[in-house]
Amino acid sequence: MKDKRCCWTRGKVIGGSSVLNTMLYIRGNRRDFDQWAEFGNPGWSYEEILPYFRKSEDQRNPYLARNKRYHGTGGLWTVQDAPYNTPIGPAFLQAGEEMGYDIVDVNGEQQTGFGFYQFNMRRGSRSSTAKSFLRPARLRANLHVALFSHVTKVMTDPLTKRATGVQFIRDGQLQNVYATREVILAAGAIGTPHLMMLSGIGHGEELNRVGIPLVQHLPGVGQNLQDHIAVGGIAFLIDYPISIVMKRMVNINTALRYAITEDGPLTSSIGLEAVAFINTKYANSSDDWPDMNFMMTSASVMSDGGTQVKTAHGLTDEFYQEVFGEVTNRDVFGVFPMMLRPKSRGYIKLASKNPLRYPLLYHNYLTHPDDVNVLREGVKAAVAIGETQAMKRFGARFWSKPLPNCKHLTLFTDEYWNCFIRQYTMTIYHMSGTAKMGPPSDPYAVVDPQLRVYGVPGLRVIDASIMPAITNGNIHAPVVMIAEKGADLIKQLWLTPSTQYRSKRSTDFATNETVTEAVHQYPLPSS
Repeated sequence: MKDKRCCWTRGKVIGGSSVLNTMLYIRGNRRDFDQWAEFGNPGWSYEEILPYFRKSEDQRNPYLARNKRYHGTGGLWTVQDAPYNTPIGPAFLQAGEEMGYDIVDVNGEQQTGFGFYQFNMRRGSRSSTAKSFLRPARLRANLHVALFSHVTKVMTDPLTKRATGVQFIRDGQLQNVYATREVILAAGAIGTPHLMMLSGIGHGEELNRVGIPLVQHLPGVGQNLQDHIAVGGIAFLIDYPISIVMKRMVNINTALRYAITEDGPLTSSIGLEAVAFINTKYANSSDDWPDMNFMMTSASVMSDGGTQVKTAHGLTDEFYQEVFGEVTNRDVFGVFPMMLRPKSRGYIKLASKNPLRYPLLYHNYLTHPDDVNVLREGVKAAVAIGETQAMKRFGARFWSKPLPNCKHLTLFTDEYWNCFIRQYTMTIYHMSGTAKMGPPSDPYAVVDPQLRVYGVPGLRVIDASIMPAITNGNIHAPVVMIAEKGADLIKQLWLTPSTQYRSKRSTDFATNETVTEAVHQYPLPSS
């Protein structure tokens, strides 16, 4: 890879990474959330968070929408099937049946099996969180969005440690904005711990190293970094012109089809059509908690002639040309095996106390040997998909060009696949867990089950960083669930029906004196 580093992109845009991602709607597994509750987080079991998934969902597939227990309709966030599939998509499902798996709704009762992807799309275009949640509220009098602003720290009261507001840079000016009730951090699994450490909230020794005064010692800030990684380059040549090839897909006909009928190949999310959740030999096959995910595409690394995907994966030109140069722009399909529950853990550190310096990111991928073993078994199963009769109908044959650093090993042996995995494995951009939720007894917990930061009153975190353990699948849907539940936690505190007045403490910054005033507890909406 270029510079021997992985590419980690960030959604620095209104709507965050929902503006950049592949729009895949995967909730995770029931066991994920039951495990969160077992860690000491009441209120986060599967049955308790399922209503929040349904609340935001507007499921457009009538077959799935009939299942009212697992799916919702009328929510702000549209979920639909892909407007366009190639013949390869249904063949993936047939291949799964040949391998002994069920065809399932992966967001329903059972996760193990094969199914079509569900997408956050509306009428053929992206349904980001900005479009779905922010746009309908943009005219509210109590909403202001400060564009082109860079937050530098959370301000705290030096005596009580209470969060009082945030400091940010805008138009070259350092500005302050004050909160009367709470400060909510939703900067993501990289931005949130970075901002907390800049504000003096984190491990005391780490903050002292860069010269930041300690506000609250929380050693878990920036720790517990988790991510999903997948093996690249598992591609199969086929004999028919039915896959997504960039130079064939982008033309005036497909553009008109997209503009007029809101479907066609231009609605494709980089060829992603089907998904599978399977068990390797390291998982308990009698339990519906698979450890391997297949992202199955009607395209692969070479389908765009080495323009976009190569850059996204961070591949060098030399590597791409040696491995894929012979088959660039050919008809192929691909399978990306993604490990679901990595045991390796990374961390985030400060580069300096300068808030404009990027933090130091240590992902520690594949440092736990079990992660390599699970991925190796996943790669073997992915290659087996190409050997099914469903895929052989297209003339499927695995592109087995050896990777540069693995030529000395015999193809298809465990040693070869271990080398392959260590050379071409990339992030799926699911960074999480860096300000994890946990009980007070957990020394590395950063927030409590109400998402309030320990030791810093008036500060709450609502984003992927609070996950104690990463979920089974793409994390966009769980993050929106966390936001829905977080919104209710805020309303429970500030809008609880009461005849009493809650005392609110704020600071008069002109005199630096604490002022106590009454905060009326408004009734919750009837809905």
